[in-house]
Amino acid sequence: MLNCALFERDRRGLRLTEVGERLLGNARRLLTLNDEIWDDMTERAVRGSVRLGVPYDLVGATLAPVLKSYAERHPQVEISLACASSPELLEELAKGTIDLCVVEEPFGVSQGECLGVERLVWVGARAGNAHRKVPLPISMVADTCAFRSSVFAALGKDGLRWRTVFENGNIEATTATVRTDLAVTAWLASTVPADLDILTVEHGLPELPVFAINLHLPKGGATPQALELARHIREGMVRPRQPAAA
Repeated sequence: MLNCALFERDRRGLRLTEVGERLLGNARRLLTLNDEIWDDMTERAVRGSVRLGVPYDLVGATLAPVLKSYAERHPQVEISLACASSPELLEELAKGTIDLCVVEEPFGVSQGECLGVERLVWVGARAGNAHRKVPLPISMVADTCAFRSSVFAALGKDGLRWRTVFENGNIEATTATVRTDLAVTAWLASTVPADLDILTVEHGLPELPVFAINLHLPKGGATPQALELARHIREGMVRPRQPAAA
């Protein structure tokens, strides 16, 4: 119908052409407008409050656009954020102190709804030397970090010695120790700031496992405002995300 090629094939399979990418972007905008029209005509206004739990590293580039969209669509809802490690957030959800949470968990072992799968990667200062030190200095956001056991298991499997430099629950301080080349850390690939380097096995570090980004709702049933926020999160997480800002 459009008299142009939307896909091209290479050794990895089908991929969109430049025209196909344009069509995909416009189609997504059209579907979003359709959803907004449908919501306006069929939904009751969502009111009340909702408490969302999010790990420190997912608050920014990953979920900020989703929260902005939700707040604009439902101005009558008060949104509260609880930032903690993924294991802590799951405990808070079970206790009922938050209404839903987005967490990072080893792929394949979660009971939650998988929103995406990403490789855990080593991160260091641009052209830094911390990864060459023995024992390896590692900065983790908290001692309850979901990545901690996987990171140390990978190091142990390769017979590498390490020491922890920071584990006080502050993402800014963790980032600062990496930027100043005092330590390396491990984050999901999409959350790595542009001014830091992703380190690989070529830097002498072991490969890290895949992690899932999962959505969890309470087992006893969620409030309407939590269900609506969950819908926004699902839609936002499947769209292409911009690289993490410095």
